[in-house]
Amino acid sequence: MSDQRPPLPPFTLETAVEKVRLAEDGWNSRDPARVALAYTVDSFWRNRAEFVQGREAIVGFLTRKWQRELDYRLIKELWSFGENRIAVRFAYEWHDDSGNWFRSYGNENWEFDENGLMRRRFASINDTPIRESDRRYHWPLGRRPDEHPSLSDLGF
Repeated sequence: MSDQRPPLPPFTLETAVEKVRLAEDGWNSRDPARVALAYTVDSFWRNRAEFVQGREAIVGFLTRKWQRELDYRLIKELWSFGENRIAVRFAYEWHDDSGNWFRSYGNENWEFDENGLMRRRFASINDTPIRESDRRYHWPLGRRPDEHPSLSDLGF
């Protein structure tokens, strides 16, 4: 496997949008090992109040996350970019093992190395309980279809 993860910095509007969609697609796979390959081996995260460092820790974190956040579906949207950094906003829907549904909203700041691997990720996230009838993400598990509305289209 290549040590590069295109698109590479410095980012343009087009490549930043592509990088965000590739990240969304990866996370929607719910495959911790696959997702971890987008990060440097010593990548540093702050996710809510948890600090994670390195691919092995990322795999463990994501494994625990998707054991708890069931039927996870995510939409990310570019907020801003420059050189080797991208800021995104996102929302995802999921339910717990008791059938309680949530929509989680957040923002992430990303920093990439010269090979396009993310070396730093800072995420702030808030969970909002929703009724199952209020869900807006109904595509089959996996990649969001291209024709599905974006966060902005949904008014999020």
